[in-house]
Amino acid sequence: MRHYPDRMANARSLVRLLGRAVRGASSRRAGRSAPRGTRGPTTRGGYPGDFTGALDPTYSPDLDGEPDPGEIVWTWVPYEEDHTRGKDRPVLVVGRDGAWLLGLMLSTRDHDTDPGPRDELWVDIGSGPWDGARRPSEVRVDRVIRVDAAAVRREGAVLDRARFEQVAGSLRAAHG
Repeated sequence: MRHYPDRMANARSLVRLLGRAVRGASSRRAGRSAPRGTRGPTTRGGYPGDFTGALDPTYSPDLDGEPDPGEIVWTWVPYEEDHTRGKDRPVLVVGRDGAWLLGLMLSTRDHDTDPGPRDELWVDIGSGPWDGARRPSEVRVDRVIRVDAAAVRREGAVLDRARFEQVAGSLRAAHG
């Protein structure tokens, strides 16, 4: 019997993908909706608001199909001015708050040349596999978002430890 490593890797990937699809279908049957459009997911009775406490970022990535601190994942992010609306975007997971993940949103917009509001703080993290076009990204460290792990659409990549520590230092400075 011949051994085909590529076929085995593809089979393992297919099994993981099917497992996620089954978990997603059972979540939807339980009354949870997938994040689509600009309406927020209905999990846990709504978005409880952004995290505002002191935060000690942790780094423990594990590409096992579940979101972990140190990973960049894709999920629905509520708008600051209206938590019932938002959009799907990449988020760097930096910790946990009970059942919620804590995350920082990413952007490919260069906030040095095209700044947003003055009170926003962005850290350059460069490019990586979380962006299909490998565009340079920035992480917003002044706003910590609560993320429902069940609403995470997919894992994008692991941010290397050096870049994570750079973001963590800026995050600690912004949040005390």
